Amino acid sequence: MKKLLGILLSLVLLTGCTAAPDQTTGPEAAGEVLIRLSDEGVTCDSEGVYTANDIIYYEEGHDEGYGGGADWETHTAEDAAAHTVVHITKPGIYRLTGKLSAGQIAVDLGENAKDDPDASVILVLDGADITCRVAPAIIFYNVYESGVANGLAGANILLAGGSENRVVGSHVAEIYEPSTEDKLHKYDGAVYSRMSMKLDGSGRLRIEADNEGLCSELHLTVNGGEIYIESGNDGINTNEDNVSVTTINDGKLHIVVAGTTGEGDGIDSNGSIVINGGHVECYACAVSGDSGLDADLGVTLNGGTVITTGNMLDRIEGSQTFAAFSFAEAQEGLIYTLKDSYGSPVLECQTPSTFTQLLLSSPELSEGTYTLWSGDTQFEGVAGMGGGHFGGAQIIERPDWPDKGDGDVEIPPQPTNPIVTHGNGQPPEGERPADMPVPPMTGDPGQMPVPDMSERGESMPIPELPEGVTPPADGSGRQPGDLIVIGTRSADFPIAAGANYFTDLRAVS
Repeated sequence: MKKLLGILLSLVLLTGCTAAPDQTTGPEAAGEVLIRLSDEGVTCDSEGVYTANDIIYYEEGHDEGYGGGADWETHTAEDAAAHTVVHITKPGIYRLTGKLSAGQIAVDLGENAKDDPDASVILVLDGADITCRVAPAIIFYNVYESGVANGLAGANILLAGGSENRVVGSHVAEIYEPSTEDKLHKYDGAVYSRMSMKLDGSGRLRIEADNEGLCSELHLTVNGGEIYIESGNDGINTNEDNVSVTTINDGKLHIVVAGTTGEGDGIDSNGSIVINGGHVECYACAVSGDSGLDADLGVTLNGGTVITTGNMLDRIEGSQTFAAFSFAEAQEGLIYTLKDSYGSPVLECQTPSTFTQLLLSSPELSEGTYTLWSGDTQFEGVAGMGGGHFGGAQIIERPDWPDKGDGDVEIPPQPTNPIVTHGNGQPPEGERPADMPVPPMTGDPGQMPVPDMSERGESMPIPELPEGVTPPADGSGRQPGDLIVIGTRSADFPIAAGANYFTDLRAVS
């Protein structure tokens, strides 16, 4: 049986559901375990599955020595005892169907599973509806860990073809080891894995989370399925510092951060985010300085349709063209449309919350001139170059020269050196001639944080200067991430291949 399960696992993990359609459409395949969920009792004929009322949760009534949870994260012993935990203890493929109104699916193959490539579990969600009010609704504790992004994963969720699945989950705030402040338990998401996790299939999964939605302590890969997440904090989170990679190769992701915790990114990685395909929409918390895509080591866009909103924009790289729009004022949740020079829609989104940053990327976003609309309202802005954390960037615009009275503009003598900002809205000391007027800055500089350039690698290219502008003779005064004035305000947005930034957007009609 172990050999048969290993063959089935390898087939599904390496080739996906298209090579094994019976894995997603049913009935259950040979060697697969069927788990029927019901409030009257969970039924399963397998020695690798048992049920108990032993859920791990953050209990109320403890002092600060117990853990780091807030009052709203505590639960009563009675609430916890009402939950049925379905324990899965052996490798295999487990098909879940039915409704469990107070329960949890917990996968734990033992402490030695991390180093055993056979210690893998596939949860096939086939009409599963699971609600847990005191902890994650699905959690992987101990399974195989390859330690490689996109490698073989021990934690797998497969969405059965044509199925509708729903997971409503809570979280477990940090609980300390007794008599210490070392972490014993901390599970932040409605669907949570302590090891790398993969999602695939062609069905649908809706996740509703009071804190974070879909979480992995190492890597997370999405290869297919339709996944809809509404979360109180981050929609997706991978949290190993400078290591975790969140990879999206295919499928549909639609994430709305309700922000009930006061913050939350659409997708947050303490390492990297890589999007190679699929359709990704992420709407960050409306009231915090968070981003649709937030990654400590940067975001890479290589393919797929990507639409995000938030109040911050992280460093973005990759082979696919994108356009980033920074608005002068917070925008309401409306329909926004990017149109080409013929007036045809290229990208469109209906934003559920307010934001100041809009990111659009798609294979259809080719070089050309575009306009941005919300209904009948058109926007204008200033084109610029930049990098780093765009939410903290500042633009110096060309001043409005005085009118001579005959319709012409009197242009004062121009300085030899270009105007370059160092993130604080000011040119380098000594590079502005004494008789040169200080141009007005967009927005309130006191409210704009200085961009953090410490994360920019040496490989980041320095943007080319606009045509006709020459750098200082000594070559000084320009750093990676500087924003440079390249033109006046316009309602036409010239999009070239690569990175495109448009700032200080305002409605003009």
